[in-house]
Amino acid sequence: MQIKLLWDIFWLFARVALFSWGGGPASLALMQREVVDANWISNEEFADAVAISNALPGPIAPQVSAYVGYKLSGMGGAIIATAGTVLPTTLLMLIMIAYFFNIKDSPAVAAMLKAVRPVVVGLLLWTAYIMAYSVFSVKKLGWGGGLMQNKTQALIALVAFALLTLTELNPVWLVVAGAALGFALYR
Repeated sequence: MQIKLLWDIFWLFARVALFSWGGGPASLALMQREVVDANWISNEEFADAVAISNALPGPIAPQVSAYVGYKLSGMGGAIIATAGTVLPTTLLMLIMIAYFFNIKDSPAVAAMLKAVRPVVVGLLLWTAYIMAYSVFSVKKLGWGGGLMQNKTQALIALVAFALLTLTELNPVWLVVAGAALGFALYR
């Protein structure tokens, strides 16, 4: 039973890694859909995993997968989930790097990338939408809760967006400030 669960964890994150384009953040949309559809975590828990991962240094996808793996099967699950996220694409990259310089200027590759890049933006927007829905909706209150019940959180999100858009502030300071603000406001 435990071996099957560990294999399922590895295989799910390997699939996400192999079928996501655009790196760690872009893989979050597919990762979220897969782990929520598998009933491993809720959208709200996924938002928590992303928030925690953003507060830490390093790549986000392995950190989120480690969170899910740990929830499912402790430290072994975290290690297997991280391996599933990292190993397949690392091996693929090692194989592809030998051929990359021969095909990088290919019109076919350029054409594919021209369409894939906007798809990745769409995936990131979808992930942001689902996370925003999770953060701002209050299911316990039923319809009518949502953003109107979380004006402070909406303001925090808008200020963070404005600061990132209009300044060169390092995002780590926003995460630190958000954690301090949350500690002060929501304890």
